Amino acid sequence: MKRIKLTVSYDGTNYVGWQVQKNGLAIEEVINQHLSKLLEEEITIIGASRTDSGVHALGNVAIFDTETRIPSEKIALAMNQSLPDDIKIVRSEEVSADFHPRYHAVTKTYQYNILNSRVNLPLNRLYSDYVYYELDTEKMRKAAQYLLGEHDFVAFSSAGGQQNSSVRRIDSIDIEEEPVRADTESSSPSDHMFPPKLIHITITGNGFLYNMVRIIAGTLEKVGMGIYPPEYVKEILESRDRSLSAPKASARGLTLIKIDYFEPVC
Repeated sequence: MKRIKLTVSYDGTNYVGWQVQKNGLAIEEVINQHLSKLLEEEITIIGASRTDSGVHALGNVAIFDTETRIPSEKIALAMNQSLPDDIKIVRSEEVSADFHPRYHAVTKTYQYNILNSRVNLPLNRLYSDYVYYELDTEKMRKAAQYLLGEHDFVAFSSAGGQQNSSVRRIDSIDIEEEPVRADTESSSPSDHMFPPKLIHITITGNGFLYNMVRIIAGTLEKVGMGIYPPEYVKEILESRDRSLSAPKASARGLTLIKIDYFEPVC
């Protein structure tokens, strides 16, 4: 028996999320089916992050135990021959028998993407939230600084999470913007057009509560629009009151970038 670690990339648009559910097809379910067929044994993977419906990943992590004699590094190649185009195994490798993708994680990195434009451009619609009003990214950066370090983030989480503690540590929050190529030339000064841009909020921490990144993103959007001053984020944090923070931003803007571990492979 050996334990295999998978690094998984997927487009979550057409799935109900990572975890198997009764109301639709889950990413975990697809991988279980294809692994069981490939290895000719019943396989049930354990994932590191149970991403929600519509959330994407470049580097989610899962493990499973198997008796197969297929070399560990060849499993990814074999799986990718049959998996759908929106789910792929980036890497497969053997790890120690006690390795667990959730309990041994050191840091997780998420990126939240916002299309800031007067027009919701079709090529960005599946992978970014859409904000019609021009966002002030400098104000968003100032607000984000209040979230750095270890805090009780209960005001930035939704009910229904399974964590015992709401204390987490955020190591970094980077907010960058890039221009988006589009024909937005205004025909009238009253149109109040502005150059469209993509805003990337990249957050690294030792763990995240249920919907925490999406609620942070939604709150920073309000700061960028001028609805909240940057200092209000500190007030929300200290209040521990979920009703003070903004509604969670849409799932489609969120991507799990990577999960870092100390655990070495075999």
